[in-house]
Amino acid sequence: MKIVLLGYMGCGKSVIGAFLAEQLQIPFYDLDQEIEKETHNSITELFQFKGEIYFRKKENEVLKTFLTKKYDFVLSLGGGTPCYYNNHELLLQEGVFSVYLKASVDTLVSRLIKEKAQRPLLHNQDEVSLKDFINKHLFDRNFYYHQATKIVSVDDKSVEQIANEIKSLLA
Repeated sequence: MKIVLLGYMGCGKSVIGAFLAEQLQIPFYDLDQEIEKETHNSITELFQFKGEIYFRKKENEVLKTFLTKKYDFVLSLGGGTPCYYNNHELLLQEGVFSVYLKASVDTLVSRLIKEKAQRPLLHNQDEVSLKDFINKHLFDRNFYYHQATKIVSVDDKSVEQIANEIKSLLA
């Protein structure tokens, strides 16, 4: 089973993915880290020097490559991954179990306000503008996120609770 976690930045895809993979004893991959390995550039550098179109194209290529692998794994996507190049359709193929980790705007703001420096899209946001930014993005991305096989709310839950909920959905 290829378990793919999607959702807005800050919802916990990487942390939950690593924990879940460890519990299931299968490999964990983070799509952004795989793109960085392949391009020898950070995501910030790719956006800054090559542009978002280049990044999204590379993201699509790496995702397609991953989904052809013949073994089980957990893969966390970037927040925008499902929204470009029909990537959301790739998640509908047989053998892919996609989970939208749904977080409220308040949860996302409280997490992301602390991580602005590491997030290229958030550098210039204060708390009020960040909330507006997230609201707009969630509205725009809602259709794509809701194409996932299952939706799991992450608000007020521990990593272990979320991983256990995902495992119960796999049965």
